[in-house]
Amino acid sequence: MAEVAESDWELFKELLPRWQESYMEMLISQYVEILNDDSEASSRYWALEKRINRDKLSSGVLASNIRRSTMRYEIANLLSDNVITLDDLDGFTEDIKSYARRCIGQQGH
Repeated sequence: MAEVAESDWELFKELLPRWQESYMEMLISQYVEILNDDSEASSRYWALEKRINRDKLSSGVLASNIRRSTMRYEIANLLSDNVITLDDLDGFTEDIKSYARRCIGQQGH
């Protein structure tokens, strides 16, 4: 696999924190829905705890200390976890975009 272009690496380092913040905002709004449910407090508490424990393993929360050598893998994880979409890769080289399309099984585009 070819080395990641410098422009892709710089753009990735710039966008990753934004993607993570956006993803965590979405998670928080979903947590609010859990907390505002009409069920018993204990049910809401345990549902929220279960959800947070699952979500904290997502690349949208966990991705840090990223290396250039693992950037493609991290993009695949972000796509897989629905943290980003192909549209979020605007500005990246065609190499990264085509890799991302292959990761999600979409040819062309």
